[in-house]
Amino acid sequence: MALSADSPLSADPLWPRAGDWPAPDGRVDAAILGLPAFRTSLSPTGAHATPAAVREALRRFSPTLLGPPPVDLNEALRIADAGDVDDPDGPEGEDRVRERVRALRADADLVIALGGDNSVTYATAQGAGVTGLITLDAHFDLRDGVSNGSPVRRLVEDGLDPRRIVQIGIADFANSVAYASRAADLGITVITLDEVRRRGAEDVMIQALAIAGAGGDVHLDIDVDVCDRSVAPGCPASVPGGLEAWELRALVRAAAGDRRIVSADVVEVDATADASDGRTVRLAALCVLELLAGRALA
Repeated sequence: MALSADSPLSADPLWPRAGDWPAPDGRVDAAILGLPAFRTSLSPTGAHATPAAVREALRRFSPTLLGPPPVDLNEALRIADAGDVDDPDGPEGEDRVRERVRALRADADLVIALGGDNSVTYATAQGAGVTGLITLDAHFDLRDGVSNGSPVRRLVEDGLDPRRIVQIGIADFANSVAYASRAADLGITVITLDEVRRRGAEDVMIQALAIAGAGGDVHLDIDVDVCDRSVAPGCPASVPGGLEAWELRALVRAAAGDRRIVSADVVEVDATADASDGRTVRLAALCVLELLAGRALA
């Protein structure tokens, strides 16, 4: 019989759990920050419920890397949970996000934002003060206006050099000619879904880091809708044929192993629309753990 997403957890003193990290207190390796944005989403979404759901899902996993030798992330890293930014949508909300991320970066080597929709990428990257951007996303996010479909365009308009942007996993039948042309005209490096599959995660990420990190620190945008809909049914815009869960996890770990990645977001998961087994939220939680694993192994 399949377990539901809210099945009770067993207790075993020899099987520690991820999550339940303390509030920031001094220097930390990684800080978790919830950004429950949803108001400008192009698709109806309950993404504001996702940060809490991801935190709960983290407790279903062990913090152990098998190695060899095995590594307990809770012991190898100083991890803190900085809570949520209240109402991160709109200009005032984005100001709060920038301020909070900027403050966390002063004492954290890596800030991990839990969305919320993809709009949070804009203020999170600005608060982290990065000069480069890597997106794991089926979509360009270069739309006009202010929405979860526009953070990349907004960052460019505010001064981020598009030649330091790499977009990985861009998919056929999920974009328009107009936005593909916009990306090309701006000089953004696009690595399509098919190319990721042909080359592999490590090779693709080496190239992406060389381009995005040429000028300094980099933000990593992890839009879970880059994945196949069978593993990410809780993403409104996921489509059949996207990345498998293991492919996304491999890309995330490969990126986080480079210390130029100083901030990341995990976005576009609607916890209220997930499958009954919670597979999308659990994949988002595993992306958090892969970020931590990459940093621990760096």
